[in-house]
Amino acid sequence: MYTFRNCITILILGISINSCNKVDTAQPTPTPNPTPTTTPPPDPVDTSDKGLMDKIQKKTFQYFWEFAHPVSGMALERSSTFDTGATGGTGFGIMAIVSATSRGWITRTQAVERLTKLTNFLEKADRFHGVWSHWINASSGKVIPFSAKDNGGDLVETSYLVAGLLTAKEYFNGSDAAETALRDKIKTLWEGVEWKWHINNGDLYWHWSPNFNFEMNLKLRGYNEALITYVLSLASPTNAIPANIYERTWKGGGYENGQDYLGYKLDIGPAFGGPLFLAQYSFLGLDPRQMKDLNTYYWKHVVNTTLINRAYCVEKAPKTHGYAENNWGLTSSDEPNGYSDHSPQPGRDNGTLAPTAALSSFPFTPYYSMLALKNFDNDKQLSRTYGFADAYNKKSNWYAADHIAIDQGPIVIMMENYRTGLIWKLFMGIPEIKSALSKMNIQKPILTTGFPYAYLESNNKIFEMMKHPDSGKFEIDYFVAESDKAVIDLMDEKGENVLRNLLPSQSVAGAGLLSFGDNITEGKYQLRLTVGTKIEKLAVWLH
Repeated sequence: MYTFRNCITILILGISINSCNKVDTAQPTPTPNPTPTTTPPPDPVDTSDKGLMDKIQKKTFQYFWEFAHPVSGMALERSSTFDTGATGGTGFGIMAIVSATSRGWITRTQAVERLTKLTNFLEKADRFHGVWSHWINASSGKVIPFSAKDNGGDLVETSYLVAGLLTAKEYFNGSDAAETALRDKIKTLWEGVEWKWHINNGDLYWHWSPNFNFEMNLKLRGYNEALITYVLSLASPTNAIPANIYERTWKGGGYENGQDYLGYKLDIGPAFGGPLFLAQYSFLGLDPRQMKDLNTYYWKHVVNTTLINRAYCVEKAPKTHGYAENNWGLTSSDEPNGYSDHSPQPGRDNGTLAPTAALSSFPFTPYYSMLALKNFDNDKQLSRTYGFADAYNKKSNWYAADHIAIDQGPIVIMMENYRTGLIWKLFMGIPEIKSALSKMNIQKPILTTGFPYAYLESNNKIFEMMKHPDSGKFEIDYFVAESDKAVIDLMDEKGENVLRNLLPSQSVAGAGLLSFGDNITEGKYQLRLTVGTKIEKLAVWLH
């Protein structure tokens, strides 16, 4: 899917024209004020964690707003291209627009107007049995070949676009004419995708071309970034594929893993987890906390994939790469020699880090991602108009010139999912998505009493936490399976009680969010959840 993209750089010169009041020469010349005018002080900079997240999330979003193509509203493949619209990147951008609307960075009316322009364009753009191409000329709507034989429909990029459209359809639920018309247009586009057309000899294929048919010959075989493609192809109300295709093609070979890497087990997927986008693209909308099947619990899978990536950078990578606890994240990105995959294993890592890798991991590793965010923000060479440059290589003293749409989008979306869960809530609430997951035998996990989404770092056997940027308190999910009264206490390393009965009231069976410790001293503690005679303990390091 990822190859070096040749691009044409366009330099646009902006001309600023200042208007002045005309002086009436017939009037006496005013006496200059001897007191110099004082320049107003700049607005204060919010240096808090919340202020930093707001700044980077908003700047990165502007790639899909200010820098979107003026004719179509599509996201451009990269910041050095003018007409190459990215189909998948546009889907990510739509989710980013939903996030920005919820935060008040743009108005609801502005968002609907932009999405109406975009969907009108997509309706007229080249489609191949309802499937859009990987790249689209953002002015004309004509296909731009991604490679010699890839000049037709791209089912995976289409699924990213459709996921974004369905998220917008769920969010813009107003009864006014504009939002109603937008939802109707999205429904038409969604129902027009012929997912079954990409079935060939019993398998689902990535590409189809009117000139080359299935000659690209790439089956949608897992595990990779295409899980969302199966979800949507099974969710389609008009053209759903048979469920057995999912089992036959997706799980047809090389799917299971079962190995431990740097202290973390992967049930499925490639060795060492591969580039981090594999743990991110499908889960921009899909909430892995709610997904478990016979092969894996998806939350554990994406968390472990992220922890392996970080552990390799911190512990195993060559020291000359300059990686550190606050400088990590390997994925597909630009690099000094072009564009390539980067994975946490020897031979697949040349010292190139991409900010999107760590920042799009915020829901999975918030403390480690925040360390990386602060480090990136302190590197002035990495800073760009729309957030951070796509990648950098300290060993080579190289910084990417571009932003890339498919790397920009996940930063905005995953920051939002960490902060509010908005995109997850919207997408997972769609009835067709629930139905598709059921067809795939993916169910909500049966949780046991404890802290279900916490994990222990493999070396220090502790869960590292930071205060949530928006609440200013430590937050952790807990679950109570029994009907007895639940109590949560915070103990110090000596076993002494520091904070008693942290729950605001007697807990009943089910899930809850514990919020505590706005004034507590940083350090190592233990959370103790007591339900009747049952006690669950979690070692935590509060930062």
